[in-house]
Amino acid sequence: MLALCAYTDPLGVISSSTTSWPVRVIRACSGRTTPAQTFVKSKLQQQARAMAAHSPAAQQAGPRPMLQLEDYSFPRWANALSAHAPKHRYALGIFPTPLHKWHPPGVPDNVEMYIKRDDLSGMQLSGNKVRKLEFLLAEAVAQGHDCVITIGGIQSNHCRATAVAARYLGLDSHLILRASRELADSDPGLTGNLLLARMVGAHIHTVTKEEYTRTGSEALLQQLSEKLRRQGKKPYSIPVGGSNSLGSWGYLEAVRELETQVANMGITDIVLACGSGGTAAGMALGLHLSGLGCKLHAMGVCDDPDYFYNYLGGLLEGMGATQETIGIDTRDMVRVVQAKGAGYAISRQQELETMQHVAQATGVILDPVYSGKAYHTLLEEMQQQPEQWNGRKVLFLHTGGLFGMYDKASQLQPMLQKENKAERMHVS
Repeated sequence: MLALCAYTDPLGVISSSTTSWPVRVIRACSGRTTPAQTFVKSKLQQQARAMAAHSPAAQQAGPRPMLQLEDYSFPRWANALSAHAPKHRYALGIFPTPLHKWHPPGVPDNVEMYIKRDDLSGMQLSGNKVRKLEFLLAEAVAQGHDCVITIGGIQSNHCRATAVAARYLGLDSHLILRASRELADSDPGLTGNLLLARMVGAHIHTVTKEEYTRTGSEALLQQLSEKLRRQGKKPYSIPVGGSNSLGSWGYLEAVRELETQVANMGITDIVLACGSGGTAAGMALGLHLSGLGCKLHAMGVCDDPDYFYNYLGGLLEGMGATQETIGIDTRDMVRVVQAKGAGYAISRQQELETMQHVAQATGVILDPVYSGKAYHTLLEEMQQQPEQWNGRKVLFLHTGGLFGMYDKASQLQPMLQKENKAERMHVS
């Protein structure tokens, strides 16, 4: 991604390989070619054949057939987990997602930044939740369920992705959404993720923040599940963020994808947002078992580090990764950093300004709940403790969440208006 690519000539003068070349290609504009053009053509075709033979695409049979049930074969380095490995997954995402060099403002000169674009894993299904849902919905269909239930905040990326993925597979979806008293007691509206979820026919069940805290997500899921069973339905419950042990296999598998993408790049650190924990758990375990040699930093956007260490440990145990089987403790696999700021999904002005600067400098739009908070905290660390990041090659995982930006329009509007880049055009 973002590399200079060869032009594929419709006349067949240049090889049709899609391999990126850092060269300028001469296009043949007539049936005649000069000796110089013939020489260039020959060299380019040789280079294309050599590069294509070693490209990741050459190692794959072709693009995945969307919405097909696949047999799942775990990576060879995950043999210790074989007894807990899933057997199937659905092809829901567009993988591998791109990875490219990144130049966000404010990063120290001696730090090299890259970004992996899991925000580009699909359109309605964009973001990190897709990797988890591939495994979760395979189990739901295999067990004969006719609908899925899940739970999250009013602008939950996971709930939106679950609704879309379920509809792809012919399943109804029921979303328990945590909201303010005002929204819970009325129509919740059509902002951001809500619009997409409702467009694909999701059933919305609102609860107040107080009810959510008092009852708990698991009990709420159980209540709705029992209600639907009394109605003759066969619901399949998915926890907050799709983050159980089965869903976490999505990011263990993502490490296999990374192995090819970062080969010989010397990546030293991987940074990601951590909310419900499944992405961090799968990534931490995959990095450890694969021996990729990268240090993982999970920026917690809710709760505190001790909570995450304990919760991640439980997820890993459910994947078959106990200290006895893999010989390492969770705290030695991942570094959890407090990054919630003013609170979950509450955006501070400085966080939004960081997102604005990144977008205007690089074209990459971070989201306000997860990747925006994670990157803001990372940047603060780099600027306040530069010695810890000196000479590092850092890969930032963009976990998606673009649709949540619409919920922050009122905070973003005065920031963008100050730039005076919108004006009435005078037509002559």
